[in-house]
Amino acid sequence: MNNRIKELRLARGWNQSDLAEALSVSRQTVNAIENGRYDPSLPLAFTIAGVFGLRIEEVFQP
Repeated sequence: MNNRIKELRLARGWNQSDLAEALSVSRQTVNAIENGRYDPSLPLAFTIAGVFGLRIEEVFQP
């Protein structure tokens, strides 16, 4: 699954640790999601979209 997380994170001037804290996950989890090594659970995907104020389909693409 492709995602725009890194692009969205950088546009806000956040590092991976900042986003991880906002999501209550580890920085390693953020890194794995950004690099396509891990697909987040549906609740986490909705939380990620919510942090950026977007719909889930605006963040994740099949």
